[in-house]
Amino acid sequence: MKLDILVMAAHPDDAELGCSGTICAEIAKGKKVGILDFTRGELGTRGTPEIRLAESAEATKILGVHTRENLGFRDGFFVNDEEHLMKIIKVIRRYQPEVVLANAIDDRHPDHGKGSALAVDACFKSGLRMIETFEEDGTLQAAWRPKNVFHYIQDRYISPDFIVDISAFWDKKEASIRAFRSQFYDPSSSEPSSYLSSPEFLEFIESRSREFGHAIGVKYGEGFTSYRKLGVNSVLEFL
Repeated sequence: MKLDILVMAAHPDDAELGCSGTICAEIAKGKKVGILDFTRGELGTRGTPEIRLAESAEATKILGVHTRENLGFRDGFFVNDEEHLMKIIKVIRRYQPEVVLANAIDDRHPDHGKGSALAVDACFKSGLRMIETFEEDGTLQAAWRPKNVFHYIQDRYISPDFIVDISAFWDKKEASIRAFRSQFYDPSSSEPSSYLSSPEFLEFIESRSREFGHAIGVKYGEGFTSYRKLGVNSVLEFL
């Protein structure tokens, strides 16, 4: 299956928190979107890897993404090396996305910045035909480089290069986040409190989306950054 957009995320729930509104907006336009989680989030204060995978599957159904994979990298300890890059390159070449959405370039959790850099490196190297990768059946994969890599904004505030209107999809975004019940506010939970589990954290997520939306004159928005300068075909195509 060829994808229009492949979202890369260091942890299950990164995509939901950072860009699920954009995912829904593009799917509503008929685009094919997939998610590639790097780790199972096994170092999280709450839940287990098995619980988080089940929650990820529920969030996937809510969003309606066309495919989702988890590479099983070690949470907190994955690095940008050949072994990790080759696994990501194989996925890029399998789905041939036009655009990759990746973690924030810098964030509170070190894995987010590492995941961002790993995604950028993999997207570039995936376009080098002298790097050979193969499907499970032994078929040689064709080189493929996405046209753009954009980075969603997570915990730390980063001034966005552009903002996507997600007003029509806020309810789905919120539902996909709440699918990760083990991670976020649940007054009936007996697990230890964490940075994510306070009711204020979900309020922060909504406030951030409202802030980005306000910046472009809509109710809710998601911000992205780009290393490259962005070009447009017409000055009439902005909101």
